[in-house]
Amino acid sequence: MPRMKKHHPDALPQPQPPPASVNGPSGEVLTLAEAAAYLRLPEAEVAGLVQSQGLPGRRIAGQWRFLKAAIQHWLASAPQTWETRRAAILELAGKYKDDPDLERIVQEAYRRRGRPMTGGSSNDVRD
Repeated sequence: MPRMKKHHPDALPQPQPPPASVNGPSGEVLTLAEAAAYLRLPEAEVAGLVQSQGLPGRRIAGQWRFLKAAIQHWLASAPQTWETRRAAILELAGKYKDDPDLERIVQEAYRRRGRPMTGGSSNDVRD
């Protein structure tokens, strides 16, 4: 008598990936294992790079997905340091120093928060 497989009610069927025509060209979207192989790193290290160094990736349905082009761009770009972030923040802040509406905007922000303007005149904000 042939052996029959027992049905396990708690065993969920594994979803099958859609055909390549739905996913786009093969190799554009990488799994964690594929991204790790592409970067020649262990999978755990690749997952850690998402948090520690901004490697672009997404968790979809509990699984990592990476765009190959985004990984290439990430590899080609210089890593951000505290100094480069600080310079970008200061550059952005400096763009508003000559704005004629800045003083009114700052006063309105303080008023809405119920806080008094402190630290001298609002000109201190612009310098």
